[in-house]
Amino acid sequence: MAASDSTQSFPPAPASAFDWPRAVELDERLTEEIGRAERHGTPLSCLLVVVDNLEEMAGEHGGELREQTMAYIAGALRSELRRFDRVGMPSDRELLIVLPGADGPRGEMVARRVLDRLRAIKVEARGKRRALRISVGLSAWRPEATPALLLSRARAAAERAANGGPNGGGLEESLEQGVEREPTAPPS
Repeated sequence: MAASDSTQSFPPAPASAFDWPRAVELDERLTEEIGRAERHGTPLSCLLVVVDNLEEMAGEHGGELREQTMAYIAGALRSELRRFDRVGMPSDRELLIVLPGADGPRGEMVARRVLDRLRAIKVEARGKRRALRISVGLSAWRPEATPALLLSRARAAAERAANGGPNGGGLEESLEQGVEREPTAPPS
């Protein structure tokens, strides 16, 4: 089993690719990031990356494939992120990327880079090479948001992206349908 970019194969990334490997730590750290954004009056965005076909592939090739694929994706995304952005794993098929200081439009720019990067990744197991089906949801922090609400908004956005068809109807459309946008006031 191996994940690869285009035609080159790479070994799986180490578990240290995750800043917060499990949901308990994730909630704690997200609370800290929200507190920091509130104190300093800075924006905060969360990007949820969901590998929609991971359970299907793991069912065919075993749970080890799931772990290797998620670690590889997290490691591969590091090059698209700033050193202070954080990556957590709220579930076995989701990565949450916390983007301190990024408002909705900046978060959307990161989401586009992430989608472009993930487009190149293929998983190979037992001679079968498959693309990952990815959905991405973006949620920008607002003063009333708790960690659970921020993650819930990102999940809802990723679900909308997933319902757009394979790869959300194409990766670009996936992001457009998956972005959780701030409500805008009607023109006066």
